[in-house]
Amino acid sequence: MSDCDALIVGAGAVGLATGYALARRGLSVVVIEKETRTGAGVSSRNSEVIHAGLHYASGSLKAQLCVEGRRLLYAFLDAHAVAYDKCGKLIVATEEAEIPALERLATQAEINGVEGVRWLTGDEARALEPELRAVAALESAESGVMDAHGYMLALEGEIGAHGGAIALNAPFLGATPNTEGYDVHVGGEAPMTLSTRFLINAAGLGAQACARAIDGFPADRIPALHFGKGNYFALQGAKAPFKRLIYPPPIPGALGTHYRRDLGGVARFGPDLQFVDHEDYAVDPARVGAFYETVRRFWPSLPDGALAPDYAGIRPKLHGPGEPQGDFVIDDSTPNTICLFGIESPGLTSSLAIGEEVARRLGV
Repeated sequence: MSDCDALIVGAGAVGLATGYALARRGLSVVVIEKETRTGAGVSSRNSEVIHAGLHYASGSLKAQLCVEGRRLLYAFLDAHAVAYDKCGKLIVATEEAEIPALERLATQAEINGVEGVRWLTGDEARALEPELRAVAALESAESGVMDAHGYMLALEGEIGAHGGAIALNAPFLGATPNTEGYDVHVGGEAPMTLSTRFLINAAGLGAQACARAIDGFPADRIPALHFGKGNYFALQGAKAPFKRLIYPPPIPGALGTHYRRDLGGVARFGPDLQFVDHEDYAVDPARVGAFYETVRRFWPSLPDGALAPDYAGIRPKLHGPGEPQGDFVIDDSTPNTICLFGIESPGLTSSLAIGEEVARRLGV
């Protein structure tokens, strides 16, 4: 008999949401995490934005799981008293040449079944946000910002309440098949081997390395990993200029450097997209010039000297520079195994739906 029904590698938002989905179906769940706390990786270094789902290609997992996940997420946050601000989002065209990009997004929102999207003239956008420069905008009423760590703490609590366990400082070393599933080798201060029926790889930036350590997982099904660094700058010495999220039209490979007012009232800008070859979370102050140029397109009155380096995150991208943006990959080709690759934005918004999708694919 196995030690647990499901072992999940990675205690970020997606790993925890998957643990929650499986535990509340009655499975015995263990989540292992190499760091000393949950949510220490990709989940701790993002924008904490709740995405509505209008940016993603028709029929993609990103489109499906973002819309489904966003609806589940608001209900979960309400039920667990986790802070969020359903502030809405304006995607702005600052010149006529950008209007076609907004028109494409409006069409995509309709295809994806995203509610609460409407077209605004420049005057209508400025009536909502007087400091905004825009000739037109799309308003997404379902977008917002959230307390990502509060959300993950609530997921931890749910896993525990359903009899599951989370092991910290417990790196995944590898897995070998047994008659029922896998023997999973765990390192750390108290190394051990746990047997499990199902193995779910939700290791974020480490997903490819974990997949290579699973005996029998096909090497040709492990996609290349690209580190998409996103830098953030914070506004200092000035009041946050907008209540809503402000986004430019998307850029190749990302949604573009955007504005948000976090739950503490601080105005932040980012992320940009910088492909790097290793994990590096230092923000280069020299990148601020591009931020001023981008931000002043929609907020011309940004004061000189008002942007300070804030933090950076790394997104586990499956495309490199100049390549088209890829979809989430949920690989269920190997029995008793699910590997999640490329779970970047909108992974936080989609996390509960990803957990449900994993449960569906496992047939539980």
